[in-house]
Amino acid sequence: MVGFLQFVIDVLSLGGAYALMALGLVIVYGILRLVNFAYGELIMVAGYSLYLLNGSALPWLVMAAVAVLMSMFMGIATDYVAFRPVRAKSVTAVLITSFAFSTLLQNAALLFISPRPRNIPLPDLFTTTIEIAGVVTPVRNLLTIATAVISLALFAWLMRRTVIGIAMRAAATHFTMARMLGVPANLIISSAFAISGLLAGIVALFWLGRIGSVVPGIGLEPLLVAFIATVIGGMRSLQGAVLGGFLLAFIDTGLNYTLPQDLLKFRDAFTFSLVILILLWRPEGLLKGPASGQRT
Repeated sequence: MVGFLQFVIDVLSLGGAYALMALGLVIVYGILRLVNFAYGELIMVAGYSLYLLNGSALPWLVMAAVAVLMSMFMGIATDYVAFRPVRAKSVTAVLITSFAFSTLLQNAALLFISPRPRNIPLPDLFTTTIEIAGVVTPVRNLLTIATAVISLALFAWLMRRTVIGIAMRAAATHFTMARMLGVPANLIISSAFAISGLLAGIVALFWLGRIGSVVPGIGLEPLLVAFIATVIGGMRSLQGAVLGGFLLAFIDTGLNYTLPQDLLKFRDAFTFSLVILILLWRPEGLLKGPASGQRT
């Protein structure tokens, strides 16, 4: 029973982070039908924001809020720099510019900060453990679960109960028709990038909290996780992104618990093999999004 509870806590904490990352990626893809390959660098931006604020007189919560805001700002900048100038041209052009923007941010960190890992400030709560029914777990895992639940609930409310959320859903269903009905396209797209940055910033606090440091290339793993989760759940389904995130966390955690110690280094190979099997069964993902509409 103790082992099962530990497994559940690990899956929920990891799955919450994975689900938020996947949502940040799919909300942009749902509208533009384009993958933002600079998405992982939003994690890096939040991490270096915390690093640069280290030693200041600001409380940690204020530093965390600034880091999340910087991630949001960089998300909007991604739209203005990498997407908006070329999105009317070709998919290839947008993919190249998003890769270029990602490389630009990484090289800026290498040039102006350091290629070596830099420690980030973390509250004592992130290193504290707590015992629940005989299970000793870090408090940050419980904070991750609580934050994920609150964020997902607020996101669902935003998409269903607010004008901007309804407009985003309309744009994801049929972008051209939404524009003809008066939905401001640029505002909707920028809002999607802002929400994507917000989710990335929230995830960054807990992702970096597990590591304790930030490096220029730290965004690659979150990007891969988000991409795999959205492919599993369905590239155009917000619910699918959440489902894919928790399923991927279940697979990762299950392999950690079941694989022998000498095979743990091959965990990623087993994970990708299971993902391939899922996609062979459901190539469109577990959940389908809205009916396809034009993106122009």
